[in-house]
Amino acid sequence: MTIRLVTFDLDDTLWPVGPVIVRAEHRMRDYLDKEAPEVHRRIDTAGMARIRERVIAAHPGLSHDLSAMRRQVLMGAVVEAGYADAERIVAGAFETFMDGRHDIEYFEGALDTLAHLARHYTLGALSNGNASVSRLGLDRYFDFHLSAASVGRAKPAPEMFERALQEAGVGAEAAVHIGDHARDDVVGAARIGMATVWVNRGELAWEQTEVTPTWEIRDLTELAGLFPGVSRDDP
Repeated sequence: MTIRLVTFDLDDTLWPVGPVIVRAEHRMRDYLDKEAPEVHRRIDTAGMARIRERVIAAHPGLSHDLSAMRRQVLMGAVVEAGYADAERIVAGAFETFMDGRHDIEYFEGALDTLAHLARHYTLGALSNGNASVSRLGLDRYFDFHLSAASVGRAKPAPEMFERALQEAGVGAEAAVHIGDHARDDVVGAARIGMATVWVNRGELAWEQTEVTPTWEIRDLTELAGLFPGVSRDDP
């Protein structure tokens, strides 16, 4: 097996996403409390959930597009709260959230690992989330970035992995996917024949019966020299 393409999940693989989303939500709430205080005065958590349910029912195709979904839910809430300038408010609230969404702290060794691998392999980012590699400056390492929104399907569906192979011009036997999620990352990639690396920081037991990961690691620094490959400049 000779690896030419290495693809990465982003959230909880390169950085812990839970604290990021909490901070981003708080910043967005502060923005709304200043610019549109009636939103949270009139609409509680249950009310927001009902708006989200209405949006999903009206736009089922948005289930894979977290940014579009959030904007639609915000629009529903701002309009329901009685604001005439809803588009301005929603634009500001969403951008405030996205600023927080990209205020991240990488796992130790993540950037050094990307820099090392980028010298030897084609690198691709595959994410169900809405983080932007260019906004984070990671496009200096990644040759391409695919998201559930851009592909139209979320992992573990095969479309994102298949598109990655097309982008790199390689077969599944020459590719490996790295991620923390057993089903979305490992099972999804393995189904189309890619090698897989399960980033298991929590030392969890493997519970998927369909496949097992090709490699299992606790830390991204273990990736250096883990799998065989060739220089990206080799024919």
